[in-house]
Amino acid sequence: MLSTVCTALGAAGISCSTVDTQGVENRFMDHVANFSLSYGTQEEYAFRMEIFAAKDAEYNKINANPDNTFVVGHNMFSTMTEFEAKKMMGRLPNKSQLEEESFDETAVQAAQVDWRKKGAVNPVQNQGQCGSCWAFSSSAAMEGAHFIKTGKLVKLAESQLVDCDTSCNGCNGGLEAYAFQYAQSNPMELETSYPYVAKTGSCKAKKSKGVVRATSHASVKHKSVSALKAAISAGPTCVAVDAANQYFQGYTGGILNNCGGRNSLDHAITAVGYGSENGVDYAIVRNSWTSSWGEEGYIRMALDIQSGEGACGLMLDPTTVKTA
Repeated sequence: MLSTVCTALGAAGISCSTVDTQGVENRFMDHVANFSLSYGTQEEYAFRMEIFAAKDAEYNKINANPDNTFVVGHNMFSTMTEFEAKKMMGRLPNKSQLEEESFDETAVQAAQVDWRKKGAVNPVQNQGQCGSCWAFSSSAAMEGAHFIKTGKLVKLAESQLVDCDTSCNGCNGGLEAYAFQYAQSNPMELETSYPYVAKTGSCKAKKSKGVVRATSHASVKHKSVSALKAAISAGPTCVAVDAANQYFQGYTGGILNNCGGRNSLDHAITAVGYGSENGVDYAIVRNSWTSSWGEEGYIRMALDIQSGEGACGLMLDPTTVKTA
């Protein structure tokens, strides 16, 4: 199988003679065991090892860059093709043309905010092989807004949005703004009455079971650290990022300050706080790729970088919501 590793490294422009190929194969076998993977044919095994070897080389390159303030490593994406990884995203381009909400940016006093510590954020979930990130991002924002208004944290039903929001495409993608528009006229049920199943089904929602309704939603000023901090201070805020890269997908810890210059917004997540470390302002962001990804399911992302766009385009399209 060492020839398989060399083939993958060669495709990545790396000389096989400079790499511990046996070490790569051993790490691949450990990965297969740790993630309980199995392949039906030798060809499939070799194919997945090629993917793993190429990502192993790229992770090593990223980690060797002294300018990076984060670390990447192997996880569920390590043997996925680009097509398979795309199923873990699913944000559609924003064509909603929302009004921009006005925040008093000078009123932000707290050096850091973390809505997790205040009880406004549910445990990290797993969207699975379904492009429903938009539903998880918008649900988390509505859950946070409801908590701030009532003091009660509820768990809303992402599958209701996946199945019932006809402005979106279920597991084939959606947009937070459309989810909020749906939730204005269709109250959100609890997950206990409408469980998440990671696939698009027929709509089974009943207004009589709805417990939370969106009352308004708005855009946050783009490329403004103070505006985003003000929005997050008011409650968990939807943000969009470019997640189709090894910097984001392979993230295991630290402050993500490099996405290779990418900012095609294909993944929706939720900013639940912010802070600063060594002079770098960052957002604390809740993902929907299980608690085994990143920092227990979260990622810290640098704000004031890349000409104001933020890490992976984080500052380009934030959205807020209010609920009843």
